[in-house]
Amino acid sequence: MSKKRIDVGRDSAFAGRSIVAAAVALAGCAGESAPPSDLGCDAGAPASRTIACVVAFSPGEASGFGQSHFPEVIYGSPKGGGAEQGSLDVLSLGRGGEIVVGFGGGAIADGEGPDLLIFENPFYIGGDPDHVFAEPGEVSVSDDGEAWATFPCDASAPPYAGCAGTHPVLANAMSGEALYDPMIAGGDAFDLADVGLSRARFVKIRDVSNKGGGDNAGFDLDAAAILHPE
Repeated sequence: MSKKRIDVGRDSAFAGRSIVAAAVALAGCAGESAPPSDLGCDAGAPASRTIACVVAFSPGEASGFGQSHFPEVIYGSPKGGGAEQGSLDVLSLGRGGEIVVGFGGGAIADGEGPDLLIFENPFYIGGDPDHVFAEPGEVSVSDDGEAWATFPCDASAPPYAGCAGTHPVLANAMSGEALYDPMIAGGDAFDLADVGLSRARFVKIRDVSNKGGGDNAGFDLDAAAILHPE
């Protein structure tokens, strides 16, 4: 399956105007669908602490799972499956797939400790924390959607240091404020200070696992949460 890209109103997104998606039909992969017409990543949109809009999505090979519910499947709180079971409420990026998301008009601020949580669906095989099923992803952040700072990610072998998708997700829609406590919520934490940024509005996640087949290969995005909102 060839890789396809959805670009959602890049110029208007970063000029603070309404984002209107092009009428892009995704063909050739089971479960894929066109995005909604207005995804609201402009600076004047209401701020959110969880993903509220999509700037671009480039599905990789063997993607498709979750796209029938895209983009809502990655909005709001994660639907964590716990330490021993991965959630199915996810969007599979496919091998080498990439997605850029935002938080409406909201932004991540650099505060004390981690500033952002990324939720995938890894789990402990047989309940053993030393054996994690993981499909790691590389995370980048940007304030303007043009200049990106990338967190170092070693996807060559466990524990996949610096990558997203390596810690089970414990938080779910009922977690309330616990969603913003990395010690309780699970997921993978990122600190803007580690890449020299004080503020970021956009997050890019790229599959670097190159794992899987069917329609659910690669990084499986569940959700993201801002720990230190601007």
